[in-house]
Amino acid sequence: MNRQSQSAVLFLLGAALLHAGATDLYLRYVKAGLQPLLLAAGVVLIVTALATWWYERRRTKRHHHQAVPQVQAQADDQAPAPAAHSHPEPRVAWLLVLPLLALILVAPPALGSYSATRTGTALQEPLAYPSLPATDPLPLGVVDYAGRAVYDHGRTLAGREVRLTGFVALGHDGTPYLVRMALNCCAADAQPVKIGLSGRIPPVLQPDAWLTVTGVYTPRVARDPVNDGPIPFLQVTQAKPAPTPGDPYDESWNN
Repeated sequence: MNRQSQSAVLFLLGAALLHAGATDLYLRYVKAGLQPLLLAAGVVLIVTALATWWYERRRTKRHHHQAVPQVQAQADDQAPAPAAHSHPEPRVAWLLVLPLLALILVAPPALGSYSATRTGTALQEPLAYPSLPATDPLPLGVVDYAGRAVYDHGRTLAGREVRLTGFVALGHDGTPYLVRMALNCCAADAQPVKIGLSGRIPPVLQPDAWLTVTGVYTPRVARDPVNDGPIPFLQVTQAKPAPTPGDPYDESWNN
């Protein structure tokens, strides 16, 4: 690609990053805290593209003005000008634009039950257990509940009714899990944290369907068949369908 084509691709990439960062689309790729950096990167790419285009335009004009006297001198000397051979850029290079169009036009689905059942739980021991509000039922993240249930042995959950939201995954033995994918940085490093469900579970559960469940802590803990990691359980008292959240990933892991 020549420089003008490169500047066009840079501009499109910057526009794609700004589009993703200004909408919920970016949450399919990176955690919410990286939105300012994503927007800044888009601005830098667009400014770079415009500067490259402006510089190349000035250089072309300067070469054109320098070439006019040379052509006139050749005409005066009646000497034939050497034939110019252009080297067109390979059109296949424009295929680089296709991923950018895909980024703008196609929102990839968030990782779901397929990844969750084939990846071991990534639950890690929390650094601390912050005090919980007196709300009843208590809204908790899947990662927060799982960490308190396993590593704090439910001490901060005892006697509390909690409410969790996640998507459904079914283990190889049919065990229903409520899952959220936890992020360190981006979707490429997302790993599942699973909670087993017992009690008043809906008779029909569809993998990847989102549920909001209300229940109480139970000391039951199973081992993940993939990596032998701990999977705590929740005794469900109520479950109802939930809409897919704008941010499907749980960022409380390692925060």
